[in-house]
Amino acid sequence: MSGLRVYAIPFSTNVERVALALGHKGVEAEVVMCDPADREPIREVSGQDLVPVLDDEGFVVADSSRIIEHLEERFPDPPLFPADPARRAETRVFVDWFNRVWKVPPNRIEEELDADAPDHVLIEALAAEMRASLALFEELLEGRSHLLGEELSAADCAAFPFLKYGLWLRDDDDERFHRILAEHLALDGGYPRLEDWLRRMDDRPRLAGVIVHPPTGRR
Repeated sequence: MSGLRVYAIPFSTNVERVALALGHKGVEAEVVMCDPADREPIREVSGQDLVPVLDDEGFVVADSSRIIEHLEERFPDPPLFPADPARRAETRVFVDWFNRVWKVPPNRIEEELDADAPDHVLIEALAAEMRASLALFEELLEGRSHLLGEELSAADCAAFPFLKYGLWLRDDDDERFHRILAEHLALDGGYPRLEDWLRRMDDRPRLAGVIVHPPTGRR
């Protein structure tokens, strides 16, 4: 065992990012699976409620992207960031764009649907942004195996747990955020490169003990 401990909740998209990174690197970690309604163990170790949290022998890192950067420093092979400085920077730009820009529409839609008087005009505009992004990912996969090149990178780990809902959603998944992703990212056979990438990503190893939704291998 590596001495790593990952605090998680079931079916978390951000936890799955780290699970993919650890699976790629072949690094084991203890998974502390917490009840989403009782986040006291997460709060005790990190001072906040969000997952994932990584405890690396007392060095605590919160936020999935920061955790993946830490893992890259701690376990550099096999890499998730290219050795070339320019391409490494491009990977960080993509991950930052995905977090700060791409994730805004689904999160805002969820906020609006939770409001007493949802703004349906805004919701439709945000949904259109989500649908338009599918063409961008399809173009990124033109002539290459992964989003930023031939090798798996942090970009693939960042995007897959969200984009997968365009292809798979279990009937018993009642999480509103997942249903928003599934509704507005539905591929419907129109994005063959993106669908192929999703299926290949779904076959990749993940950290054992992390509960993903839909469960891998049960499509």
